[in-house]
Amino acid sequence: MTSDTPYTSEDDVVDVLPEDLDPQAFAGAYKFPDNSRRRIPAAMYVVLGVGAIVGSVADRSSVNGGVLAAGIGLLTFGAFGVYSGRKMSVDERAALIASQQAIGFPVGHASAQQVWRGVGSRPTWRVLAYSGEVPPRRRALVLVDAVSGEVVEHLVEDNVEEAGEDA
Repeated sequence: MTSDTPYTSEDDVVDVLPEDLDPQAFAGAYKFPDNSRRRIPAAMYVVLGVGAIVGSVADRSSVNGGVLAAGIGLLTFGAFGVYSGRKMSVDERAALIASQQAIGFPVGHASAQQVWRGVGSRPTWRVLAYSGEVPPRRRALVLVDAVSGEVVEHLVEDNVEEAGEDA
């Protein structure tokens, strides 16, 4: 038995992360993957959908209506994937800068998370920011469009968690 195996004995199984997910092997700044990667599988769905539609129309005697329905479904899903796979021009650092300009107070701690909004699944950065005081007196939630960099909406409020402890 080698040290690489996740088994400590015959009956024990220990969870082990794959090498590409091991945080110990990671060095450098993390680059969030671009949303436009959705277009690769979407193009495959479009090609398969068109192939199924053409095959069902060309040979109606040996292909049933399910192939046509599947082709239409694949084509529709693929078209949506092509449409929603917009190239992101704003990274998380630019989203943090845009959010600080929108909320109007100096930011201490902040975090950015990529989410998708709307029917078109538009990539958006959700930024949670706290003011620079210790403890922070204000907090904000800002949505920044990851394609255009526009601040979609923002909410600024007093940090009620800290206010509740002082009362």
